[in-house]
Amino acid sequence: MLSFIALALLAHASPIECQNLLKHKLNIIILAGQSNMAGRGGVANETSTGIGTWDGVVPPQCQPNPSIFRLSADLAWVKAREPIHADIDARKTDGVGPGMSFANAVLTKDPNFGVVGLVPCAVGGTTISQWQKGEFLYEQLVKRAEMAQQSGGVYRAMLWYQGEADTVNEEDVELYKGRLKTFFDDLRSDLHAPLLPIFQVILASGEGPYIEEVREAQLNIGLPNVKCVDAKGLPLEPDDLHLTTQAQVRLGEMLADAYLRFKPRSLQSNNVPTPCSNFVPFFIITAQFLWIILTFS
Repeated sequence: MLSFIALALLAHASPIECQNLLKHKLNIIILAGQSNMAGRGGVANETSTGIGTWDGVVPPQCQPNPSIFRLSADLAWVKAREPIHADIDARKTDGVGPGMSFANAVLTKDPNFGVVGLVPCAVGGTTISQWQKGEFLYEQLVKRAEMAQQSGGVYRAMLWYQGEADTVNEEDVELYKGRLKTFFDDLRSDLHAPLLPIFQVILASGEGPYIEEVREAQLNIGLPNVKCVDAKGLPLEPDDLHLTTQAQVRLGEMLADAYLRFKPRSLQSNNVPTPCSNFVPFFIITAQFLWIILTFS
């Protein structure tokens, strides 16, 4: 019912864009992790207050596109624009992240890809233990992903960038790999997408001294359909923690390249693994969608 209401509202508010949504497959891309996924590109801390301010600069690669939507905090599909995590990572100052450059790059390189539905879920400063099943961030991610699928979407991938907060404590480092595996396994199970492609960004920085140890855990995760994209060497903001705007643009393009290289191996079963398919097919338009079209036409 929520999905039905959300699409109806979207159709009423912007009929041209909704028509585009309904006529083309809505390709769901989940964005999760901490601040470098939420986006801190162009954000600088004011020295006297410590409060971050975003410079408002949006590169051409991150500009809005009529084929890119995002799921807002109140579970409505809206046109995506930077900063796309502003109402999700709401307690922090958000800037440019990799999501928009990823989506634009995919559409540029594959014009027949269809409509992109970004599902932002990242929250700055979070540890992997906060993403375990039963925790707020995990349950919110599942809720938002399910809502996206119920409104006509198809899970295509999750882009995951997290780990900086787990470089501080030696015990957290030792437990990181196991917790990460559990998170990926639980999420795939709860989304009924056992082969959901996950594109994991390998750390470029960290809050503590154990950056290389967390990187090693990430690189050796050993799960199917988990692809690694290494951010090491990308330019950082003066805080030596967050990627710059141009680094975020480059990271989004790197993720898009990894995704498109992986994509031909998939696109068949409905969340059921097969020998040659990892993605989920487009959800067939139901009577609810036909009702919306007739009502708002």
